[in-house]
Amino acid sequence: MGIVNVTPDSFSDGGRHLEMTAAVEHALSLAEQGADWLDIGGESTRPGAADVPVEEELKRVVPVIEGIRRHSQQPISIDTSKPEVMRAAVAAGASLINDVRALRAPGALEAAAELRVPVCLMHMQGQPRTMQQAPHYADVVAEVEQWLRQRVAACAAAGIPESTILVDPGIGFGKTLAHNLALMRACDRFDQLAGGVLMGVSRKSWLEKLLGLPVEDRTCSSVVAAALMAQRGMTMVRVHDVAETAQALRLVQAWEQEQ
Repeated sequence: MGIVNVTPDSFSDGGRHLEMTAAVEHALSLAEQGADWLDIGGESTRPGAADVPVEEELKRVVPVIEGIRRHSQQPISIDTSKPEVMRAAVAAGASLINDVRALRAPGALEAAAELRVPVCLMHMQGQPRTMQQAPHYADVVAEVEQWLRQRVAACAAAGIPESTILVDPGIGFGKTLAHNLALMRACDRFDQLAGGVLMGVSRKSWLEKLLGLPVEDRTCSSVVAAALMAQRGMTMVRVHDVAETAQALRLVQAWEQEQ
């Protein structure tokens, strides 16, 4: 899954693809590099990020989705928590809802059920503005697993088939470095919760804490992390560096086939 941030303030590439033409060109380039999905987001969820009004988010993402659709049938996911944006994005051509709030916003669960597209449910402790202020768990793996299990059950009760649900343990969203590493080591535990697991490890601050790397120097470590997740059987990895990650995943696949 290639990341297309149509935002001025995302932690890694904020502002680079805010203009519609630049965002569409970037998305099409990611598809050429090997992205199976293009994830379009109009609201930053970095620590401390401010909320974006519905109308502003719609102005950012809908023209980009429409622009991609004029040139490509590449599968598109919409990275949003707002039901209004979900509906408009799917109408424009998106076919997966990727929600960091796991359809907990008012009306989001109902909208996703009505739209009948696959969803990705991510775990986050707290809210983007506050999530990194002393996150705490007694047992991070067990608590995240149970929380995701409850969200999958809520979706199933609303009529969303479990086979169309991906879960995401939310690396970097209300977790310390130790929490992130524990979740990554135990990632295969989440595979039984629904239809698959999405992991987002690319360029995040845990790499700075572990390796002392600024965001512009995290490509190599991000690719290694994605390859490790793929080797553990994860369904999808959400990444910034598509070409490099695609090469690594092909190597993992070839290696696994030889076993």
